[in-house]
Amino acid sequence: QVQLVESGGGLVQAGGSLRLSCAASGRTYSNYFMGWFRQAPGKEREFVAAISWRGSITYYADSVKGRFTISRDNAKNTVYLQMNSLKPEDTAVYYCAAKGSLASVSVGDTYDYWGQGTQVTVSS
Repeated sequence: QVQLVESGGGLVQAGGSLRLSCAASGRTYSNYFMGWFRQAPGKEREFVAAISWRGSITYYADSVKGRFTISRDNAKNTVYLQMNSLKPEDTAVYYCAAKGSLASVSVGDTYDYWGQGTQVTVSS
């Protein structure tokens, strides 16, 4: 079992930055592939970014590529999402998730563990 707790959300103006953190506990965190997803009101959950076990491979949704950066610190059992040049359309609840396999990293249903989410609101 892996427990995930997100933090770092908040209200920011368009063009601003936020850094989300996801602290993991339980089973060996470094064995898991980590992802970030988001869900805006009235919309389906969507993939944002993912990172491999050692952080050497990263994946991004086209909508955030060049603006967001995912990273991890296995010594701290934490994964981060640095979000720059934020836009109002980035407003959503952001969730981190963990999975044991590399396959289908952008598909939320393939992840085994989820956090409770943190709200990000970008004002125009």
